[in-house]
Amino acid sequence: MPESPIANSIDLDLVRRNTERIARSVGVPVIAVVKSDAYGLGARRVAEAIADLVAGFCVFSLAEANAAKLREVTKNPTLCLYSGPDQTAEDFLAARAQPAVWNVEQATRLKSARPVLAVDLGMQRFACPLPDVERVLAAGECDEAFTHATTVEQARQLYDLLGNRGIRLHAAGSSLLQEPAARLDAVRPGMALFRGTARVSARLIETRDSNRPAGYTGFVTPRFGIILCGYGRGLWAGPCVVNGQRRRILEVGMQTAYVEIGPNDRAGDEVVLLGDGLTEKEIAAAWRTSEHEALVRLARLG
Repeated sequence: MPESPIANSIDLDLVRRNTERIARSVGVPVIAVVKSDAYGLGARRVAEAIADLVAGFCVFSLAEANAAKLREVTKNPTLCLYSGPDQTAEDFLAARAQPAVWNVEQATRLKSARPVLAVDLGMQRFACPLPDVERVLAAGECDEAFTHATTVEQARQLYDLLGNRGIRLHAAGSSLLQEPAARLDAVRPGMALFRGTARVSARLIETRDSNRPAGYTGFVTPRFGIILCGYGRGLWAGPCVVNGQRRRILEVGMQTAYVEIGPNDRAGDEVVLLGDGLTEKEIAAAWRTSEHEALVRLARLG
């Protein structure tokens, strides 16, 4: 296969330092979220880098846990946020994984895999409505429960509902790590583990001086270059870095993009799409999306 025009790398030492910092600051066990192949950065290699620092991992599905072979990485169970109707307790036991459950049928069917109760406190997705919590908890003999909290109040609500009952509770993701009241018995960071650890770049294939409209949109700039990456791969217009200078991706086509460049930039020079001071937050603001989506899109360009 031809070499990818996109280069991407991850600083696993920084992932590890991020994990250590989070563990020190929160004072409770860390369940590392490595779903969607660790946001596109490689779940297996991330898991191997931090396995000794965390209490376990969290993925979306059993297929993700199996693909990353997380059972080989850690002795601790992996939490799977979604379980399909045809999956059995034996499937999860074989992967040393625990399924999230949110109805009586699931909890009963998967009871021997030590299911974890997912409580709906506002997300309204793959979680148990409050009136059904006690029945699902009993059906699965669950000793752990969580919610997808976006506010401290939701974490407190989970504690008010199930606290002081010997059930392990967790609610806080990356956005709530700084809130002591949200930490409960564990935290589930994802983005906080990976922020600043990825570097993604392309090369200028062609450069031109220009004094007239260019591209499909007719943009005008004194000098521009072309990179072999477009919206077919998931790239959007926004900031970039060329030879240490902040520049802009001016227009994105299906397989190529126009990049603003300076007088000394030449074909073959690197265009940094993430890293070298260009952060996920800055890109997300330009793309009008979340840091999570920006990172996943960029990490998967190659």
